[in-house]
Amino acid sequence: MTTRIRGVLAPVLTPFNRRLEPDVTRFIAHCRWLIDNQVGLAIFGTNSEAASLSVNERLSMTDALLNAGIPAARMMPGTGGCSLADSVILTKHAVESGASGALMLPPFYFKGVSDEGLYAYYSEVIERVGSDRLKVYLYHIPQLTQVPITLNLIGTLRKRYPDTVVGAKDSSGDWPNTKAMIDNFAKDGFDVFPASESTLSRALPLGAAGCISATVNMNPAGIQALYQGFNSAQGETLQANADVIRNIFQAVPMIPAMKRVVAELSSDPGWQVVRPPLVGLNDSTTHSVLAALRGAQFTMPGYPGL
Repeated sequence: MTTRIRGVLAPVLTPFNRRLEPDVTRFIAHCRWLIDNQVGLAIFGTNSEAASLSVNERLSMTDALLNAGIPAARMMPGTGGCSLADSVILTKHAVESGASGALMLPPFYFKGVSDEGLYAYYSEVIERVGSDRLKVYLYHIPQLTQVPITLNLIGTLRKRYPDTVVGAKDSSGDWPNTKAMIDNFAKDGFDVFPASESTLSRALPLGAAGCISATVNMNPAGIQALYQGFNSAQGETLQANADVIRNIFQAVPMIPAMKRVVAELSSDPGWQVVRPPLVGLNDSTTHSVLAALRGAQFTMPGYPGL
């Protein structure tokens, strides 16, 4: 974890087989396609169905990527969760694998916990991992966790661990909060990643590091082009084009929708499997999504099977 990762990252979809086991072959192929489109891999995020994966599954899937030649430096594995011991195991593995960082949810089962309690959790993980190579990215998604990453918590952690707690993903969907993170901390080297490409044109000029967005799974080339060209003559068009695709997917249950679209476009029905408690996208909604994507001239060039 010596080189800080920036730019566009995908919270990588996790394919499952009919027995609901992770499908490593599809997983590697999907990650390789994303890498070929010049984006990074935030494996085991929300859109990866990570909360439904065991520690052993995450470790073995990471090892499979590494063994397949997927570069560790392009990875930011999700390692946070309710169990302190599990988080330490996952975070140590990320460091030892050479990943660029660890994206860490807060412990989210207990609600109404204080910043003091969250500080103790993150501090304990950092101390137990015990590596100056560790780079922690805090994961703020309060609509699901109901445990926010506050500006006060960021400031307290940064004061104690300025070279370790180096960034955050803001999935709140609250632009004033994203802006406050950037305004308060980016100038001191804290890398803020909004969770939607729809804010890139506003966030990058203020000092954002990029974005970690679900729809990078579907539109990596378009979002990467926006990241690189947001301030060019084509910037407004690139933003508008990316927004069209984003809006289609976020109007429906995003994880089942993305998986179903991959399944339909690649003629690989195995891709539509989600792990309970999620359920697959119904046919009626699928037809509507596909029609909207056709209207937007959406394609996935170079995708395996296309």
